Amino acid sequence: MKTLLPLFVFLMISSCIPFKIAPQFDSDKVMLAKKFKKKLPKKYALIFEDPKEENVFYDFIGRKYQLDYDHNNTDIPVAINGRIYFMSFYETEKTTRTINLFPILLDGYLMSKGQEPWLQDMEFSREGHWYLALIVTDINGEDCISPKSAYRKEVLQYLRSLRIEYLQTS
Repeated sequence: MKTLLPLFVFLMISSCIPFKIAPQFDSDKVMLAKKFKKKLPKKYALIFEDPKEENVFYDFIGRKYQLDYDHNNTDIPVAINGRIYFMSFYETEKTTRTINLFPILLDGYLMSKGQEPWLQDMEFSREGHWYLALIVTDINGEDCISPKSAYRKEVLQYLRSLRIEYLQTS
């Protein structure tokens, strides 16, 4: 037991404690956008992780729908099975944040001895993940991804094929 105590202390000191974790999706997820990120609209969205650089999706949508490059990400008209819908998309970041115990303990010890902290920048770590949220409404502004929508299945099928097409482009 005494031989395990130093190992336990070492593991506790060198550990990182996550206090905010970014979600990971295998492909995509349908949920209320506002529940995913508070600044998003209160409509259902198809959300997926964006592995590409910033603004690549803007360029992709601009080329696909022949839009002017003005970063207009709302009310883009799309035709799905002969009906006109309006697609909006939002790029948003979710982060994973951790507390690193060893730098906090070492800096606390140094400060108690009247010295400057050495590892102050390493006490917390942050890793960002970017996501795209796609929202589709009809001509009346009704949410077409909502479970109550009669067009949900065809709209989701279109958005998923759009996601695959985007991820396959270079």
